[in-house]
This record gives sequence, C-alpha cells and structure tokens, in this order.
Amino acid sequence: MLRRLYQWVINLAERPSAPWALAAVSFAESSFFPVPPDVMLVPMCLARPKLAWFYAGLCTLASVIGGLLGYAIGSLLYDSLGLFLIQLYGYGSKMEAFTAAYQHYGHWIILIKGLTPIPYKVVTITSGFAHYNLFWFVVLSIITRGLRFFLVAGLLYWIGPPARTFIEERLGLVTAIFALVLVGGFIAAIYLF
Repeated sequence: MLRRLYQWVINLAERPSAPWALAAVSFAESSFFPVPPDVMLVPMCLARPKLAWFYAGLCTLASVIGGLLGYAIGSLLYDSLGLFLIQLYGYGSKMEAFTAAYQHYGHWIILIKGLTPIPYKVVTITSGFAHYNLFWFVVLSIITRGLRFFLVAGLLYWIGPPARTFIEERLGLVTAIFALVLVGGFIAAIYLF
C-alpha cells in the first residue's frame, strides 16, 4: 500500500496542476493545516528536478502568505479561532511563556522554529497574538522558510536520481523517519514552549 501511495504522489507531482496543490498545502500548513509541504515538495523535486528551484520558491511564497493568515488569526481572532487552533495542537497552556519569550527573542524564535519540524502555524499565530512587528515577521519568515525549502530542493537537485533510488528502495524506512521527525517536532514544541 505504501508503494502505491508513493507512486500516486509521484504521478501527481508530474501533473500540470501539481504546483497549485503544492502552493495550497504550503499556504495552509503555515496557518492551520497539520501536514507539511515536504510531502509534496520532495516527490515533485524528484519527479522534475529541473523545476526544484521553482518549487522551493513557490513553497516559500505560499508559506509566507499563509503565515500572514496565521498572524491575522493570532492578532484578530485569537480568542476564537486562534485559541482553538493552539489548543488543538496542545499548546494552549504555554502561550503566556511563549509570548513573554517573544519580548526578548522574537527574531530567533521565528528563525529557528521556521527551520525545524515544529509546526510553523504555532509561530505564525503566536506572532500575531504577541503583536510582533509585522515587517520583521515577514522578513524573517521569508528567510527561514526560504532557507528550509531551498535546502530541501537543492539537496534533491544535486543528488537527483540517487536520492530517488534511495527513497524507492527504502520507502518504509524513509517514511518511518519522516513520521518520527514530524511527531518529534510536535513533541519538541510542547516541551519547548
């Protein structure tokens, strides 16, 4: 079943509509959706390595725009939608400490957490809730999200076919590692906040 799912994603990645789906997932992940865009970015870069840089740029742009929605949720709708989303991901009791940390380490929080598997939506919503400077939020989001997505795309572009072969031969292992990193990111976020 895993192999069929992988092949389906690879086939989807080769379709003309794939960039739109990638942009939608990148946008949604930055504000409310739990699945990171890497699940589409990786197979798309493997399927069409010459477009890896375009895909990374698209991910970055859509993620930053989605981050603005997350910021707006935190700033304007925290008492309703923002609090619901934060509690849904298990961070409700940690918001005061996180907001206080923004006063001293706001730049570093955005830069570091944007690179990690910690859900970026927590950073975007909290940035809005803490009324972090919007200009710096956008600039730092572009840097951190761009770095993350261009790093993934660059590795896949330069390694190319051997990466695809490695993933296809060890699909179960790669999937398990990805799942562990994703779950580890959620757990780390709970304990770091």
